[in-house]
Amino acid sequence: MNLTIRGIGCLAVALACAVCGMAGAADLAIQSFNGTGQLTFNTLNTDTNYTYRVEWASTPAGPWNNSWDVLAAIQAPGSGIVTCSVPMCYRVVASLTPAAMVQIPAGTNSGIDQFGEYSLTVTAFLMDATEVTKALWDSVYTWAIMNGYEFDNAGSGKAWNHPVQMVNWYDCVKWCNARSQKEGRSPCYTLNGNVYKTGQSSPVCNFAAIGYRLPTMIEWEYAARGGLIGKRFPWGDLIDHGMANYFGYPVFPYDLGYEGLDTRFSIGDIPYTSPAGTFPANGYGLYDMAGNVWEWCWDSSDEYRYIHDGSWADDSEFACCGRRGNWNYPFNAGFGGFRPVRR
Repeated sequence: MNLTIRGIGCLAVALACAVCGMAGAADLAIQSFNGTGQLTFNTLNTDTNYTYRVEWASTPAGPWNNSWDVLAAIQAPGSGIVTCSVPMCYRVVASLTPAAMVQIPAGTNSGIDQFGEYSLTVTAFLMDATEVTKALWDSVYTWAIMNGYEFDNAGSGKAWNHPVQMVNWYDCVKWCNARSQKEGRSPCYTLNGNVYKTGQSSPVCNFAAIGYRLPTMIEWEYAARGGLIGKRFPWGDLIDHGMANYFGYPVFPYDLGYEGLDTRFSIGDIPYTSPAGTFPANGYGLYDMAGNVWEWCWDSSDEYRYIHDGSWADDSEFACCGRRGNWNYPFNAGFGGFRPVRR
């Protein structure tokens, strides 16, 4: 595998990271970086559970990033040419990637919130295994801008594999339509009979379309419970920092974590999100259904749309499956993202 990087006097740093010491990626290594700017690294593992990227930084200490599209997703074998400033350092990073979407089976479960118990009944649907990452957002956003879409916010993210945030409800709905059209699917959201692409309006949702859309509150909570009945969280009744990225508040008897933000992620600038898929999945194969970022839903109440699952900045009470909040449509923050569903 090689990648040609144009830049006189480029500084090569032979770094290779296997995130969490994953098997199959431990032998990942940069082999050479010659005077012409050609970076060579060993053949990538063919396991489709892994994704690879080249990151760059002006010093070995970072901060590292991969903002060049040509470096963002490398397939084995492959190559590319980019132009960069110097000096520059490079590293190859491997990440274990959960499945893009998982199937949520039809059925009925019980929901519990501060007002009591209620029934959750859904037909089968597909749901993204993780919150929409900055990398996925960018790939669809770039296509959308070139195809007549307009957004209120460009979206932000701590890193390419962290959830996108700083997006409002309108942005997420239009992004779902763009992702649908980009993949040749029928968009779910229309306004006056046309595909919803611009402005701040309340579109109609065609739930029979095969495109992407935001989940309803019932769909979201049913999926979050992962098949468990009557439990507080997607995995059971107790929580700690090994299960979710949240603000620990041990005054709650079910919170076994330490008080405060997750120290592994509360570094640098906010948001203190964690990479998508960091924590164990629930029974349906869904990651981060508690904490990390709030997730927009379809349902509304007056000028508000509902959100679910708390964030890195919220305590464990908000991470409960049945706990929900609401934001007004244009609201965006460093602790809010989303996760689409489709038929």
